[in-house]
Amino acid sequence: MTPLAWIIAMSFAGGLLSVVVAAGFAWAARPHWVPTLISYAIGALLGAAFLEVLPHAIEAAESPERAAMNILAGILLFFVLEKLVLWRHCHDEGCHGHGHAAGEDHRDHGHGHDHGRSGLLILVGDTFHNFVDGVLIAAAFVESTPLGIVTALAIIAHEIPQEVGDFLILLHSGYSRTKALVFNLLSSLATLVGGMLAYFALSHMESLVPVFLALAAASMIYVAVADLIPGLHKRTELRATAQQVLLIAAGIASIVLAHPLAERALG
Repeated sequence: MTPLAWIIAMSFAGGLLSVVVAAGFAWAARPHWVPTLISYAIGALLGAAFLEVLPHAIEAAESPERAAMNILAGILLFFVLEKLVLWRHCHDEGCHGHGHAAGEDHRDHGHGHDHGRSGLLILVGDTFHNFVDGVLIAAAFVESTPLGIVTALAIIAHEIPQEVGDFLILLHSGYSRTKALVFNLLSSLATLVGGMLAYFALSHMESLVPVFLALAAASMIYVAVADLIPGLHKRTELRATAQQVLLIAAGIASIVLAHPLAERALG
């Protein structure tokens, strides 16, 4: 398969898979599944960022210092973007928290006091996020197919628990299950759009590949550390902590195993 074929397949399948699985979990209404997905997603994100994407970003950059600057700039960028989304969401809602963890505080905001006002913001923010995911997938596949596969799988792993939270917000914002599913599916197409646009742009601007790889690493690190890990700290009992550690380790192990498996599958 060509890099473009891989980008189309992984972007489309990834967006569709994350939405369908999220809808299934949301409809099943079993919240104890979500923390399990989040713990595994943290491991997959950190494993992909530090073991796969970062080495390629440093190797492709002019210097390690330039790669580090790009990553730091990316983390700051995602912080500002999330602040803007949170400000827009809380401006009308009167929020008094200090952030949220995907799949957990999302659900808290969705219960009881939403009155339909956050649904549109969630869809807009999710569409932008999906577009960026497509750009990151394309950048990784332009660098190498195994890296693209690992990056796409890591993005899918963290999208599922986030989509669960977003889906629940739409349900509690007054959307019917059918409308919530349809709007989420339409939003997921932004991954495919971002991937294709990025591929044709990156094919003529190879100098941007190191920047997008750095942004991919920054996105994975930021989502894992800023959005997902704080939610795990709400459960302090020993059994829950041990389960979280094991699932994070399983996520990292899946990334470690995915790279050689992908290389063998590709010959």
